[in-house]
Amino acid sequence: MRTIGQVLKDARIIKGLDLASLAKTTKIKTTFLVSIEKENWNKLPEYPVVVGFVKTLGKFLEVGEGQAVALLRRDYPPKVLSVNPKPDVENKFIWNPKKSFLTGILVVFVFVAGYLLFQYTRFANPPVLRITDPIENFVTSGATITVSGVTNPTSAVRVNNQPVIVGDDGQFETQLDVLPGEFKITIRSVSRSGKETVVERVIKVED
Repeated sequence: MRTIGQVLKDARIIKGLDLASLAKTTKIKTTFLVSIEKENWNKLPEYPVVVGFVKTLGKFLEVGEGQAVALLRRDYPPKVLSVNPKPDVENKFIWNPKKSFLTGILVVFVFVAGYLLFQYTRFANPPVLRITDPIENFVTSGATITVSGVTNPTSAVRVNNQPVIVGDDGQFETQLDVLPGEFKITIRSVSRSGKETVVERVIKVED
């Protein structure tokens, strides 16, 4: 059984043409003509281009376009398709109600865990205590002075052992009687867990 390469080669020889002459006439590169006659398909362009070459050669060499293409289809090796053992669709992420439910559970868990960690940190650590008045080395001539600041809303505050009411926003303020000379003010904030933070201010009271 003669192959497409043999048929075209024999037809060329019968016409007394060499490859160079055939290439010049058909405008097909000599290297492509050699590959077609030797059926080196891997050295040729894509199949549709090869079909065009074979049609041109079949017509010019009087083999017949139809017969030449039929022989090519018979002799041209089938395209090897890579077989994926698992369909690509299985590798794609598909959102479904189950994933939504699990994601929701995860979000709630993270939120609750974060809240509990925040509360534990507030419980275990000493409370924040920031004094806004008076400043260190403040000088006054009055008999009383305003002591104010911010701490944790749940903490108990005492100024020189006098209890002070703490607002829901953590702010507190009180009036304290002072004596002439250097006067030390001790502000103490105690959390529910017993942790405390102490800030001292030394002021000067003039006569």
